[in-house]
Amino acid sequence: MNEFMLWTERYRPEEFGDVVGQDHIVERIEAFVKSKQIPHLMFAGPAGCGKSTTALIIARQLYGKNWKSNFMEMNASDERGISIVRSKIKDFARIKSIGKVPFKVIFLDEADALTPEAQNALRRTMENYSNTCRFFMSCNFSSKIIEPIQSRCAVFRFRGIPKDAIKDRIGKIATAEKIIISSRALGAIAELSSGDIRKGINILQAASSSTNDIHEKDIYEIAASAKPSEVTKMMALALDGKFMDARVILQELLINRGISGEDIIKLMSRQIHDIEIPEKFKVFLIEKMGDFEFRIDQGGDNQVQLEALLAQFMLYKTQ
Repeated sequence: MNEFMLWTERYRPEEFGDVVGQDHIVERIEAFVKSKQIPHLMFAGPAGCGKSTTALIIARQLYGKNWKSNFMEMNASDERGISIVRSKIKDFARIKSIGKVPFKVIFLDEADALTPEAQNALRRTMENYSNTCRFFMSCNFSSKIIEPIQSRCAVFRFRGIPKDAIKDRIGKIATAEKIIISSRALGAIAELSSGDIRKGINILQAASSSTNDIHEKDIYEIAASAKPSEVTKMMALALDGKFMDARVILQELLINRGISGEDIIKLMSRQIHDIEIPEKFKVFLIEKMGDFEFRIDQGGDNQVQLEALLAQFMLYKTQ
């Protein structure tokens, strides 16, 4: 293997059976490939869940060694204007395929970044060249794709990769790379990945650059993230009226460890469900988290806004 290649590329699945967490989709797509009767396809779902990988596997299964000659991948967020549809896409689509499969494939990654004008030009191209080309599109938000394109495609909705599947795949990669990793570290990677297996692989690669014996603390240090237990303790202290003690933990996370305010609020929103307070107070505090996350996003100071949020935790009993 190329030592300098990103592990997300080195361990990219090449068979449908290697695509984890998407069994509800893989079975139907595999049937399309076997029959060689493939419609235009749209893959919608969060980042790192296997959309691009699935498109590449389809191409390899269809064309074998000639897959690169019959498959064109474009990132629509880089080339998003109408001129791309009228030139590059049309030029590729009008040429017949090489081999027994009667059509080529154009894969538009991040297709929801295409401008409305480009999408309207694309829908006519999809009709005019349907005999010689199939269009695969991936997007995070299918609502940003115009209805005429959606109606021309078979839409498959991918979901975030389950934590158990991420732990299993990361464990296999660690074994292949001769890395010792604890079960708690695997759990931390699965937690931090939030369903994005690409993110999990990159965290493992970054952690392995400094040690071949990886523990939970190494993962949180590399990912610049707080442990869920730390955030839970901070909230619990504020709820108990110990504001200054909660503030000490907050300063440790913000200043000493450089964790962003938005990341801390996201962790708080996940951990608050485990705190034993009445539901109506959880709703009140979650609403406050949304307000303060917006303030930080608009340029508010991280420390000031988070201290104000902790003050809301302390005052909730007066509501």
